[in-house]
Amino acid sequence: MTAPASTAFRGIWPALMTPLTASLDIDHDRYAAHARRLLDAGCGGVTPFGTTGEGPSFSVSERQAAIEALVAGGVPASRITVSTSAAALTDVVDLTRHAVRLGTHAALVLPPFFFKGVSDAGIIDFYRRVIERVADERLRIYLYHIPQVAAVGLSHAVIETLLRDYPDTILGIKDSACDRVHSVGLARAFMPDLSVYVGNELDLPEMGRLGSTGAISGLANFMPRVVHQLVTQPDGATTPDQLERVRRLLGVLGGYALIPALKAIMGRLTGDDAWLRVRPPLVALSPAEADALGQALQALALDPARD
Repeated sequence: MTAPASTAFRGIWPALMTPLTASLDIDHDRYAAHARRLLDAGCGGVTPFGTTGEGPSFSVSERQAAIEALVAGGVPASRITVSTSAAALTDVVDLTRHAVRLGTHAALVLPPFFFKGVSDAGIIDFYRRVIERVADERLRIYLYHIPQVAAVGLSHAVIETLLRDYPDTILGIKDSACDRVHSVGLARAFMPDLSVYVGNELDLPEMGRLGSTGAISGLANFMPRVVHQLVTQPDGATTPDQLERVRRLLGVLGGYALIPALKAIMGRLTGDDAWLRVRPPLVALSPAEADALGQALQALALDPARD
């Protein structure tokens, strides 16, 4: 038995950036307003506290309070997939149990990422203990593969075992390895039983042709309609032009630290410099760097009301 594909999300669920106050606490009002804007722009939901959201930089209590604030701020819990990734098993359990009790759509969960070179058996045991300690039939999980950040990945054997043992819990895989061959391999091995989503926007048309129905995307914070088109209309008349815009954007971003640069773009597009703030150890772009980035992006005519 495999998890029914209809329970996996469809559409674009932006990897939600986390706005901060001057004291570098989470700005709950800006957070909820940003999420509501994305839902109003047609996004299926939002995904807080992943890599783009600086998730591991925040404590369990900070993350739980922020998710509660999203719901209180008008974001339906059912349209939230929470990244509950953490280095400690008990923290993952606490975050995941909290997400389930709030009624969120699912949890996005990295493998344990502090120790390197761990075995498949250890990774499987980690997920097994999360699932069995949460002990709630409502729990749904997306596996999160981003080895260039976590330095720990998910093999086909791990995915196969978890799907076999927890077919009603494992909904899909977010592959952010930015390796098209790997993503295509996952799609061919596991779809349609599991939904496979990619984090690299340049791979979205190919994945859409293979049956992927959405994405968790960092760029979707300010161009959700474009990202949606790439995966749902891979052969649309204007898709090549939009793909080229994304390619040029990613080329510009390659010259900067990614998350501070994404926040600088948000600041420029919204006219709100509060978006420039990041939680250490990340470092915000300097005013000169932010200006240079803005100049480099002028030709792309980014417009969150249209894109």
